[in-house]
Amino acid sequence: MNRQERQGAIRRLVREQPISTQAELAAALHAAGHDVVQTTVSRDIRELGLVKTRDATGRLVYALPEDAAPRSLGPSFRRVALSVESSGNLVLVTTPYGFANALCEEIDRSSHPRILGTIAGENTIMIVAREGVSGSELRDELRAFLLEGAA
Repeated sequence: MNRQERQGAIRRLVREQPISTQAELAAALHAAGHDVVQTTVSRDIRELGLVKTRDATGRLVYALPEDAAPRSLGPSFRRVALSVESSGNLVLVTTPYGFANALCEEIDRSSHPRILGTIAGENTIMIVAREGVSGSELRDELRAFLLEGAA
């Protein structure tokens, strides 16, 4: 099997079933009759630009970039964010350990008009507000997501 065929199989697999890890993807490829090693799977993931997104159950799974459409930040913030603070034109969001990168990806994909960019660590996200937007304004908007649906 050549690279093009293998990557086509990966595209089909991530669209058809929830796959969360490189090991799961390698196992699914093996089950489909493709002999691959982890380093090849890792390279294919990078070349295809696969991203992690939450499925309907909240589990992080691989998705193709074109299938990971921008969406509202509200549900992600309610599930993951622990606190939202600001200083100047910056907003700092804390999450449980290991969740910052996934939430940061959601923020980036949302194409929020008031957010210039983000940087994530393991449990912290720094958000830079666009020119003319204060960090406190953006903080208040993001904090409102935490309260949506609360009684």
